[in-house]
Parts: sequence; structure tokens; C-alpha cells
Amino acid sequence: MSDSRLRGGHFNEDRQALASRQSLEETQPVIGLRAIEVHPGDTRALNRMNWVYNIWIILLAIVVGGGTIYYLIAISSVRRFFRIHTLNSDLSDRYPPVSLLKPLSGLEPRLESNLESFFEQDYPVFEILMAVQEAKDPAAELARGMMARYPEVSSQLLVVGESPYANAKVHGLEKMSQTARNELRVITDSDVSVRPDYLKALAKDFEIREVGAVTSLYRGVAGREFWSKLEALGMSTEFMAGVIVAERLEGMKFMLGPSMAIRTDCLNAIGGFSILADYLADDFVLGEKVSNAGFKVSLSPFVIDHHAYSMGFLHSFKHRLRWNRSARFSRPIGYLGQGFTYGLPWALVLFLSDSSHWTAMVAGAVLTLRLSLAWLLGSKGLKDPEVARNLWLVPVQDVLSFLTWVGGFLGREIVWRNRRYRLLEGGRFTRIE
Repeated sequence: MSDSRLRGGHFNEDRQALASRQSLEETQPVIGLRAIEVHPGDTRALNRMNWVYNIWIILLAIVVGGGTIYYLIAISSVRRFFRIHTLNSDLSDRYPPVSLLKPLSGLEPRLESNLESFFEQDYPVFEILMAVQEAKDPAAELARGMMARYPEVSSQLLVVGESPYANAKVHGLEKMSQTARNELRVITDSDVSVRPDYLKALAKDFEIREVGAVTSLYRGVAGREFWSKLEALGMSTEFMAGVIVAERLEGMKFMLGPSMAIRTDCLNAIGGFSILADYLADDFVLGEKVSNAGFKVSLSPFVIDHHAYSMGFLHSFKHRLRWNRSARFSRPIGYLGQGFTYGLPWALVLFLSDSSHWTAMVAGAVLTLRLSLAWLLGSKGLKDPEVARNLWLVPVQDVLSFLTWVGGFLGREIVWRNRRYRLLEGGRFTRIE
């Protein structure tokens, strides 16, 4: 074979190889100046990833849409609630005798001033009953001092001993109720304070014969701690929104622990406080029992102050986690649906998943709605002076609330008053020895 033929053969092979490489480069994805070879298996993997990604974006868009609808319903419900109750804001002409029941445990911040607000009630006939488990509880000494300062107020301190129930608060309520003399029983937490016309406002709701129990709206009052401010902001702008929406859509079928009032005939009809013995969310269960017994639970527009005392991030996170885990076991379906109330956090997740122009617009629109709801409810409705100043913290508070909602699905143990408990199905709980 001649040299010219050999050279021609090599030349043809070189041209074919060059053409093959050019064809490959034209059909391969290019990063920088390098061609990346994609095998058929890699293409299938990329297609699967794109499919999963698209499904994820669609699901996020649906949840964000649900959250947006919730914000719109909440804004409408808040407007309606305060418009109706502004038109009917007169106080009652009938003041039935009241027994105030106050479970105490330890010295909490502001406990003295909180208690004092109840001793200074402008009401014709009322008594105050306080309960501690041990005589050496420091709250007992403070209570005795308050009783000495206000001798004109009928008051009594009960030492009830170790609780046989998982819920020690219920044991105290049961003992105080046995001692109470009056028609209405009003239960308030130790971390709330009220104005002097609080009892008169409650009496107004009991003018309606069908009403067996009344619970009150509250605004969060923060301490100096940053996490306390977030918790108080959540009370005033997030939790109360859910309460007002529930009241509008299905009526009140639960109560709020900071302030619960119940008629004695209603309390006796549902079996007394002992029915709450093994429930952590005693306020939720009490309202549910009252509603199921055929009585009406009324949501009072009278706003009380609920003081938040979170000492650091960990304390606040555990507190929120206890709320959420309790809600999850008390009403599992409702707790799952609660996810749709987190429109802003879901919108942020959507934006982080697909940082495009349209997701940025969606996040901006949802943020506007959320801030509008916070301002309308907190500043205008609840008259919380801190909401307008802390409006910029709403996204931070909502993200923290969202994370603890997710955490509510994980685990079944909580810490309450320095004791460990295990949550059981149906909202019951038991102490871990």
C-alpha cells in the first residue's frame, strides 16, 4: 500500500473523528468551556428530579393559596367581630355574685400586681379563692399579704396538698369550687391582669340565658426579653386571629385558659372540674364539654392582659412546643389544618425554593396581608400599643411559630412546671416518674 493511500486513510479517519466530536459537543450541555457527557440514566434521573421539584412547587403554591384565603377570612372576621361588639358595648344591669378561683404555684414575675388587679374589681358581690399545693409555697405568703391589704374583699387561701390528678391545676379548682358560695365561677391564670370593670363585662354575656360559659380575648404583654416580645406579639396577632375565625365559622367550642367563667348549673351538668383531671388542655376540654352539653360558650370582647415571661430562646421554644403538642393530641385534625394559617412562612419557603419574579410577588402580597391582619387585630381591635412598634417582627415570630408547629408533630413528651409528662391519645397526659 502506497504512502499516499495511507495518508489519505488517516486523513479520512481524522475528519470522521472531528465530525463525531463536533456532533457530540452540539448535543451535550456545556458548562463553561467543557462539554459534559450525559448518559441515558442521568437524563432519567434529571427528569425525575424535575418532576419531584414541580410537584413540590405546586404543593407549596396550594398551601400558600390556602394561607392567603385564611388571612382574608381572618381580616373579615376581625372587622365583623369588633364592629358587632362595638354596637353592643353597654355593661350589664344584673350582677350575679361571683367566686373568683385563682390557682397559684410559685412566685412568677408580676404576680403581686396581677393579683391586685382582681382585688380591685368594681363589682357588688364577689369573693376570691386562691389555692396552693404546699403552705411553704412562696405564692402563699404573697396571697396572705394581699388578703391583709384588702380586708374589705372576701378572700381565702386554700392549701390543697399533692394533686391526685395529672393536672394539678384541676385539683386546686375542684377544692376551691367546693368552698365557693356564688353563682358564677371565674377562673383566671396567675399571669393575667385585668381592669376594674372585668367582672361587670363578664356579667353582660351571662344575660343571655343559653350562655353557660364565657371566655375572654387577651393581648400579649411582653417583658424586656426579646423572646418575650415575640411570644406576646404572637398572642396578639396570630393566636387571637385563629380564635376569632373559629368563633365566626363554627361558634365557640372551646375556652381560653387565661379567663374562663362558668355558671354553677352548667358546671354541675358536665360533671364538675374533675372531668378535666387527666387533660393538659383543660381550657379546650372544658369548652368542648360545655358545648356538647347544649350550653353556649360566649367569646367576650373584653380584652385582658396576658403577660409573657420567656427567659431566653430555649424557654420560649419549649413553651411554644408544649402548646403545640398539647393541641396536636387534643384535636389532631384541627392541628393539621392549622398549617394553612401559616401563609407567610409557606410563602417564604416557596420563594426560597424558586427565587423567581412571580414567587417574589406572591411573597410580597402575602406579607402585606399578614401585616394588615396583625395591625387590624392587634392595634385596632385589641388596643395593643406594642403591635405597631413591633410590626417588623411579625415575620420572625411567624417563622418561629411555624417551626414549633412542625415540632409539635415530633415526640409526645413535655415539661410543665419542671415536671415531665407524656401525652396520650385524646389529649390526656400522664406524669413520667
